[in-house]
Amino acid sequence: MSKRILFTVTNDLTYDQRMIRICTTLAQSYEILLIGRKRKSSVPLSPRTFQQKRLSCFFENGKAFYIEYNLRLCFFLLFKKCDAICAIDLDTIAPAFFIAKIRGKKMIYDAHEYFTEVPEVINRPLVKKIWTWLEKLIVPRLNYAYTVSQSIADIFEEKYGTPFEVIRNVPFRKDYKTDIDSSGKRIIIYQGALNEGRGLEEAILAMKWIENAQLWLVGEGDLSQKLRKLAKEHKLNDRVIFKGFVEPAYLDDLTRQATIGLNLLRNQGLSYYYSLANKAFDYIQMNVPAINMDFPEYQRLNEVYETSVLLKELEPRILADTINKLLESKELYNRLKKNCQQAARIFVWEKEAEKLFNFYKKVFENT
Repeated sequence: MSKRILFTVTNDLTYDQRMIRICTTLAQSYEILLIGRKRKSSVPLSPRTFQQKRLSCFFENGKAFYIEYNLRLCFFLLFKKCDAICAIDLDTIAPAFFIAKIRGKKMIYDAHEYFTEVPEVINRPLVKKIWTWLEKLIVPRLNYAYTVSQSIADIFEEKYGTPFEVIRNVPFRKDYKTDIDSSGKRIIIYQGALNEGRGLEEAILAMKWIENAQLWLVGEGDLSQKLRKLAKEHKLNDRVIFKGFVEPAYLDDLTRQATIGLNLLRNQGLSYYYSLANKAFDYIQMNVPAINMDFPEYQRLNEVYETSVLLKELEPRILADTINKLLESKELYNRLKKNCQQAARIFVWEKEAEKLFNFYKKVFENT
């Protein structure tokens, strides 16, 4: 009988591409249940090769939500058949860890980010103190953990002595486009959450100095209404298009149409500074040159495969000048596009999946 693994997240499962990849891959060898939460705005779940469960909550956000969701998750995990529990990030680690201990099950930690160093946490001292305490309490006691970049893995190992595997958040191999849109339409795309610290205000304002182009913002988040208001106030409604939430299959179609991809982060906390975002690899896979921040992981990526322009300072006019340079320089653009084609063969989930299988094989071999 195959082993059963429970994965815990705080989102509603529909748009979590990383977890869909992980669970789809592991479902080939294990019985998988992905657990999230149901929101008022949640759409019906798409059929998958693994099981899915969403827990309903009275509260939608804030401290009340985290308390309620963790309590509901704790009760759910207590009675659900499993051989291992994998917590995704710190916001589900407490119930996963303590229930795994109580039931004598394997405990695994998947750190999508450096949670205590995200802007939403570092700007709130009490909240940061609580999450840091929880991290210090649990992470040193873990035997099995992995994360998305070498930089974050090194930090955790140095702080807590817990070894972290690196399993990068890269897409499945896909057919890349070979030509720029012949219609002359120039699309600058951002895909991901519309949240604090993502450089979205700067991207919108930069459009004041970029002609014959549109900025597509694909996703929603805490800043959704604020960003729409900003675009309206600066009379940029015809240049800034809000696409809203988009399912992964349709997201590929949108990204294929793009000329440039944006992956912008303010240097607000170590999580952003040492990040290696999945969108950077999504752009590569779709053969779309990008603008990334001049941070360590993107420097490392560009040293081997020059697939993007690195932005040293996140300011609207500087961003606009960088975008215009990339749009106007055919030599630079075509070089980056050609490099994307080469890198797209390397940074694919099919290769990371081998590491994922080996990781979980070791988990269950060590009884």
